[in-house]
Amino acid sequence: MSTGEHAARAKETEMASTFDPDPLQEFTRRLALAAPREPEAGTAMTLATVDDDGVPSARIVLLKNIDARGFVFYTNYGSRKARALEATGRGALCFFWPSLAQQVRVEGTVEKLGAAESDAYFATRPRGSQAGAWASRQSATLAARGDLEQRLAEVEERFAGQPIPRPPFWGGFLVRPEAIEFWEGQESRLHVRRRYERDGDHWSSRALFP
Repeated sequence: MSTGEHAARAKETEMASTFDPDPLQEFTRRLALAAPREPEAGTAMTLATVDDDGVPSARIVLLKNIDARGFVFYTNYGSRKARALEATGRGALCFFWPSLAQQVRVEGTVEKLGAAESDAYFATRPRGSQAGAWASRQSATLAARGDLEQRLAEVEERFAGQPIPRPPFWGGFLVRPEAIEFWEGQESRLHVRRRYERDGDHWSSRALFP
């Protein structure tokens, strides 16, 4: 790494260690730092759920929006993750940006987005992704790959020459954070950790031992 790159990394570390009182603003700032360094994975996040039998599960999904309410992603409402979220109303997220040696953990309640917001996002998706949303019975058993291809062909024929509407079984979820924790890797494992917790309309924060 060149002297200039060392200086840039040191400046980013200094910026990252100055925490905003609002963790959602802090997350947005850090995401802006990560995005150019992690163009394929900056918005990738692990979504952890627990079903109503207490069985945990985790998978990678993509963050599609972050605002004052929280974190938004989209999925098939018949999927395993969606069923677990509806059963418990809770979920957790984890972002990891290795280029910055930073991690963000989010815990909170989860709710479905309204139809209008899901419709608006669906309309921005590539047509192939729109058709795929109709064709996939996400998490159901697939006997043969040809079955999925046949379903896709039927969708394309059904909507030929017209816009593809959002399937009623597909849409967004909003994770409303109750706790957000930032982690920054440091030498000798003397990492920086700060945890925010919601108290009504306000946030409190505290440093944690690494």
